[in-house]
Amino acid sequence: MLDAASDPRWAKIQHHPLDDPAADLPFTRRLARENRWPLDFAVRVVREYRRFCYLAIAAGHPVTPSDEIDQAWHLHLLYTRDYWEVFCPDVLGTALHHGPTRGGSTEATRYDEQYRRTLNSYAEAFNQPAPTDVWPPPAVRFGPRIIGVRVLPHETWLIRKWWRRP
Repeated sequence: MLDAASDPRWAKIQHHPLDDPAADLPFTRRLARENRWPLDFAVRVVREYRRFCYLAIAAGHPVTPSDEIDQAWHLHLLYTRDYWEVFCPDVLGTALHHGPTRGGSTEATRYDEQYRRTLNSYAEAFNQPAPTDVWPPPAVRFGPRIIGVRVLPHETWLIRKWWRRP
């Protein structure tokens, strides 16, 4: 049975510093800026990223993050010295590789099933369901909203299609 509260690995993950207080743009603020999220939402995503990392080492099965958590993971991977030299070996006790999809219906089915198992393991490990604004239901996680395009806001006007609901 998964129980993060009694697992010393969870305590290590919680206490690992991601934000450098001396940085002009610490990790969480950069995550917010790059995703155009409010800072309080980015703080919550970082908290959930830590939970995802715990599940990755404790669940006993492959886990799949939400898109929001994947954005935090991508950013953490850019901090190579911290991620590979400290976080993985000293905090997680193992390498946590990012394996993107190869595409196709078989992969889509596999990731959908892994995500569902991840949500179930989350509820077991943390004794509560995952928050849906950071961990949306599978139909939303793998639905059309996930496809995005990177734009430079200072060079682009963004106009929401008012006739379409998000």
